[in-house]
Amino acid sequence: MRSLRVPFVVREASGCAIRTRLKDLTALDVEVLRQVGSHLGSLASRDLRVYAQAGFERSAASWAVRKQALTAACSSRWAGAVTKATHDQYALARRAQAAHLHRLETTMKVIRDRLAQPLGAKGSKRSPGGYRSAREWRAKAQRLRVLEARHAEVRADWEAGRVHVVRGGKRLATTRHHLAEAGLTEDEWRARWEAARAFLSADGESGKRFGNETIRVAPGGEVSVKLPRPLEHLANAPHGRYVLTGRVAFAHRGEEWTDRIDANRAVAYEIRHDPVRDRWYLTASWKRPAVQALPLEAARAQGVIGVDMNADHLAAYRLDAHGNPVGGPRRFAYDLTGPASRRDAQLRHALTRLMHWAVREGVGAVAIEDLDFTDSTTREKHGRRKTFRQTVSGIPTGRLKARIVNMAAEHGLIIVAVDPAYTSRWGAQHWQKPLTAPTRAVTRHDAAAIAIGRRALGHPVRRRTATPPHDRSDRAGHRAAQTEPCARGREETRPSIPGQRTRSVPPDTEAKAGDQHAQHRSGHAAEHQPWIQGSLPPSL
Repeated sequence: MRSLRVPFVVREASGCAIRTRLKDLTALDVEVLRQVGSHLGSLASRDLRVYAQAGFERSAASWAVRKQALTAACSSRWAGAVTKATHDQYALARRAQAAHLHRLETTMKVIRDRLAQPLGAKGSKRSPGGYRSAREWRAKAQRLRVLEARHAEVRADWEAGRVHVVRGGKRLATTRHHLAEAGLTEDEWRARWEAARAFLSADGESGKRFGNETIRVAPGGEVSVKLPRPLEHLANAPHGRYVLTGRVAFAHRGEEWTDRIDANRAVAYEIRHDPVRDRWYLTASWKRPAVQALPLEAARAQGVIGVDMNADHLAAYRLDAHGNPVGGPRRFAYDLTGPASRRDAQLRHALTRLMHWAVREGVGAVAIEDLDFTDSTTREKHGRRKTFRQTVSGIPTGRLKARIVNMAAEHGLIIVAVDPAYTSRWGAQHWQKPLTAPTRAVTRHDAAAIAIGRRALGHPVRRRTATPPHDRSDRAGHRAAQTEPCARGREETRPSIPGQRTRSVPPDTEAKAGDQHAQHRSGHAAEHQPWIQGSLPPSL
């Protein structure tokens, strides 16, 4: 059994973003936004190409040269926003490149191990076996050579600091050659491509009017954009600004946003066009001050709710501070089929119901597993177990982690992440059968939620041993005590002890064999004198 990681409190995200729709735009407003986005998008593409080809030859002086070249084509603030977006895009591409390298190395290692085994060799739960036929063996050997060539190419780019990025998305660029299969016309594809490559994003600056000089939003909802120098002839307001006709209002976190712009604190804005619905959206974002989270020990005192993530539902169980299940299991179902907007709404609805239930129960924390399935969805590791791979891939670990922390913080809860090792197996072994009743069905997922909650509380998953009953030779005591958190092997199952098993300690016959008269019980054969009934009194 591998060592288990200590539970920890997941920190809340430091950023906040809200979005609203830009309504009542005129044809001129739309045309101005398109021209500004297209012009800045071309500058962003050019800057990203220069930055990506530079490799590791980067410095503050080279950044100043790039920004100075962009300032001549737009403005200083727009140039700063473009260069910052370039740095963020490059960092994201480098992280994706590292993940791709790790995935290639893992896949090649598994293929080499399976090729080294005899044909038809059976695998185990930890490692797959050999391939089933010689045909599959040859196909995998050829695939290994392809992966090795690809790995060498990616490794060379990684060592040189080069990245390959397609502004607008590689998938959308490839769709241009398959319009009939995608069900799009050339004009529809062109509209999506231009919307994806447009750039209308500006960082905020504290101390400036309403927190942003480039894209400014007044408390009344008036939106104005600082035009680049080549487009200043389109301005309808002083200082080269263009004021949109429509007004905006933020329904979510509107009061927090108003407090920031009234105090002239930095707020970043981004304007996006949705070509499918033909709508324009405005996104406002800012950094939130770091809030001291509730200490883990204080949250444990109020109990926790253990949550087991699955492909179609969240299994939850409430536990008190001592690790005892309270009430019955709860299940929050969701359906992750359909478009991304529907999947996101389903997950948010399930998490909202979970948070409302946690608040009603009065707990201080929600415990989840620190899952990572990056290596568990490939065919090389699990062979032809397609159903299992699809089930694992369907568990929304990434999206759930991104949302549950911030949603819990809004309800005054903390998220405790625990090691996912053996939670399902030990939960079903120690908790599923004892909690099952004629009127309550406890599934394996419910038992796993109990195991997760107990691990977050610092208790072992194993239930406490029942206290033996009182009798003449045994007394209750030591078996009901919890194992200390520092004890090694406390999460393991109890060892099998050979021989006869009794719940009582055998009597100490040697200590009592010398004096059988020590037991003064009526009728006992070892009393001092035999009992003789005397004569009746004369009165009777």
